[in-house]
Amino acid sequence: MPPARARLIRRVRYAVLTVLATLVLAPLFFYVRTHFSLLEASRARAAAATVPLRAQEYLDKCRLLDVKPGPPPDFHARKESDRFVPGTKPTLIKNATIWTGSANGLEVVHGDILIDGGIIKRIGHVRSGELHQYRDLAHVDAQGKWVSPGIVDLHSHLGVYNSPNLKGAFDVNSRKGPVLAWLRALDGLNTHDDAYQLSIAGGVTTALVLPGSANAIGGQGAVIKLRPPTDRSPTGMLLESPYETNSSVYDRHAYFRYRQMKHACGENPDRVYSGTRMDTIWAFRQAYEKARQIKQAQDDFCAKAVRGEWTGLGEYPEELQWEALVDVLRGRVKVQTHCYETVDLDDLVRITNEFKFSIAAFHHAHETYLVPDTLKSAYGHPPAIALFATNARYKRESYRGSEFAPKILAENGLQVVMKSDHPVLNSRHLVYEAQQAHYYGLPHNLALASVTTTPATVIGQDHRIGFVKEGKPANLILWDSHPLALGATPQQVWIDGIAQIDAPYLVSKPAFLQKPPTTPNFDKEAEAALKYEGLPPLVPKPAKARTVIFTNVTSVYLRDEQGVNEAFTARAGTRDVGVVVVRDGKLSCIGNADSACASSVAIGEEAEYINLEGGAVSPALVTTGSPLGLEEIRSEPSTMDGYVLDPLTETVPQIAGGEGAVIRAADGLQFGTRDALIAYRSGVTTAVTAPKSSGFLVGLSAAFSTAGRHKLEEGALLQETTALHVSIHPVGTPSVSTQIAALRNLLLGETKGELAHATERVKKGEIPLVVRVHSADIIASTIVLKSEVEAKLGNDIKVTLIGGREAHLLAKEIGEANIGVIVAPTRPFPHSWDEKRLLPGPPLSEKNAVAELLAHGVTVGVGVPEAWEARNTRFDIAWAALESNGTISKATALALASTNVEKLLGVETEGSQNDLVATLGGDLLSFSKVVAVISPRREVVDIL
Repeated sequence: MPPARARLIRRVRYAVLTVLATLVLAPLFFYVRTHFSLLEASRARAAAATVPLRAQEYLDKCRLLDVKPGPPPDFHARKESDRFVPGTKPTLIKNATIWTGSANGLEVVHGDILIDGGIIKRIGHVRSGELHQYRDLAHVDAQGKWVSPGIVDLHSHLGVYNSPNLKGAFDVNSRKGPVLAWLRALDGLNTHDDAYQLSIAGGVTTALVLPGSANAIGGQGAVIKLRPPTDRSPTGMLLESPYETNSSVYDRHAYFRYRQMKHACGENPDRVYSGTRMDTIWAFRQAYEKARQIKQAQDDFCAKAVRGEWTGLGEYPEELQWEALVDVLRGRVKVQTHCYETVDLDDLVRITNEFKFSIAAFHHAHETYLVPDTLKSAYGHPPAIALFATNARYKRESYRGSEFAPKILAENGLQVVMKSDHPVLNSRHLVYEAQQAHYYGLPHNLALASVTTTPATVIGQDHRIGFVKEGKPANLILWDSHPLALGATPQQVWIDGIAQIDAPYLVSKPAFLQKPPTTPNFDKEAEAALKYEGLPPLVPKPAKARTVIFTNVTSVYLRDEQGVNEAFTARAGTRDVGVVVVRDGKLSCIGNADSACASSVAIGEEAEYINLEGGAVSPALVTTGSPLGLEEIRSEPSTMDGYVLDPLTETVPQIAGGEGAVIRAADGLQFGTRDALIAYRSGVTTAVTAPKSSGFLVGLSAAFSTAGRHKLEEGALLQETTALHVSIHPVGTPSVSTQIAALRNLLLGETKGELAHATERVKKGEIPLVVRVHSADIIASTIVLKSEVEAKLGNDIKVTLIGGREAHLLAKEIGEANIGVIVAPTRPFPHSWDEKRLLPGPPLSEKNAVAELLAHGVTVGVGVPEAWEARNTRFDIAWAALESNGTISKATALALASTNVEKLLGVETEGSQNDLVATLGGDLLSFSKVVAVISPRREVVDIL
């Protein structure tokens, strides 16, 4: 076949095959393409059908999981505080010594502070040219005095544990279960608590209000400013509301506001729920496992949701009850944990590592100083430690508490916070906790930081509070003396740039109080606290030599028939210091260094010399008002004498005397308690204690030595019976009028047995009748009753009031009735309704109760309500004198807690037989150290 023809045939075949292929494959291609398109559309429709309607809401919640807590980036660029009250005048504080809180608490600036819009605008020297823009500028001349940040209380129950305490407003604890993470303190916050203004007067500007410690997880705390809010609501008191829903105010997409959560372990939840520590820790683990599961479910959900994998996802996993605990695991909630003992601390640390969350602070934490390495092993970072200064031994788990804990913890690099647990301690005097911490060894910068910058940082609010810094809100205190000086009192307090005290009463303080106080060295005592795990030996040791010579003495105060007087003082500005010679525990002579007294020690005479380094010798102090000597651990019945039966409301067994029974404290005294021995080492060598009672008839008090070893020891029991005690308070049943009637019957009616003998001694004026009372109305009835009884008896009787919160209202009448008053405590607080009309003292009133009563000729003593407080008696009387504007001298102050107490309680003493105390580095009313007790009755000098 010719080549041309062959090519033609191939072309025709190719064309035919192409046509055939097209006819056959085209429909198939069309079918496949159509089917694929339909399949894709079907898939798209199916996918569209599984995207939830709330997908955008879920994605928004997923995005929020990545937002970190803390202030917005532009927080310090704002020109006006979000808490600013329109109409507030700008303020210029001039000539101040400013403790800023910066540079680890070491920065001090001398200059001015300009406040506007609730914010600190300038610190330093403010030139007059900068002030032209400010109209109606308020000027405050600080006159060189100290300005500090406002005090921050890390642990308070203000507004939920109300003052005065009334059943209708007690919202501190819920007992609905051991885990209640969903409860909020804000929901029970009472804006009418009497304590707000008192606490402000002490410089407290911010408080973390926590639920109580009945539960393992008790709920969420509320950080509040104490000034009255303009809207008068609890929400208006919040420093910054984490519950704010207005996104223009609080945009959660930009930053998260910290919340606070209360945890508790140990005795409290165990007691409330009749469980053990094992039960409480299981409750924690169970709750956190639930929160962990929810968190993991959220994380898994969001990982798929952001990829668009909606099939089978369902709804976003969340439970309202558990959302706060989930946020703990996300680092958005600051956990505040009430925890005392090593076992509990170790438990919680292990839980933090198991569930990977941090604890902001351990509170109370009496054994933390013993286990710093345990604390450092907590997840994330070591917790801060929030402490009392000297409040301990009220429970077994607080038994090993030490005044040296702040010092020891700080030396181990841990953050120290001093807190009030208000109203356990009155937060008005929170700075006093810092002062005591400093006294016992915490460096001054950390001591002041412990109530300002450190707690502000611990709660995640150091961008708002805790510092004096340009751009920060103006929460400030102008002090009348250095903040760490005993008795330091605010002259003015600013919250959000608003002055809080109208017409404050100012007190003139000595110039030396403007300097940081000099404190003793307690290194050996702190070492002993560690060596003996919080229970160092306290029994005093007598001097080895019969003759003890105290040198470098600047003052000596002695008792006389009128009370206390200064017997020697070194001449100011000279080296003419004194010498005190003691032989066999008795004062031999006093004189200058070149006097006959100084040379009275024979050559070769065995003697022990003690250099007081400018210290003093003073009368030892007497304490009363507490059950000192009747208890070792307040909440442990097996360690105490217990409570007496009250014949007014209970049946006293016939075997105990029936209607004629009257209980003697002397029969139940416990010698050698730690509170008594610590009081002795603090210069309080005598206690007058009445039986423990919650009713009307208390019993007969006794006087004993706080260093006594047992009742049979010579000089241990000083006086078996000193006074007959009763108590009159509004308790519902029996009525106050019934209690007054009972007292009238005791004094004028027929009584039986030993009670008849005791009341007969009262009627003859041999022993005092001591009435524990606060209400001015009840005091008035007592005055009338005393007059009635004396008229019928034809002779005077001795009556002493103890407590006396409202006694100042009747100071004139009390003086005229020749009734004495033991003010206990010296710094008042309205715990109950019959204490409401108190005299607060500067800056809220010109005088305190002690000064007011003294001004009307009343014999005044001082006491303490709780046994642990006896050690601080010398600071109580010093404080009362410091705020009296010079009306209470040192001699008068010493009498308040010595000769006056003995007179008012019927303690019979011989002046020459009373104890003296020697202090190192200052007198008994300063931050000196008690180094010896001179005891004539025991013929020894105890070296402490």
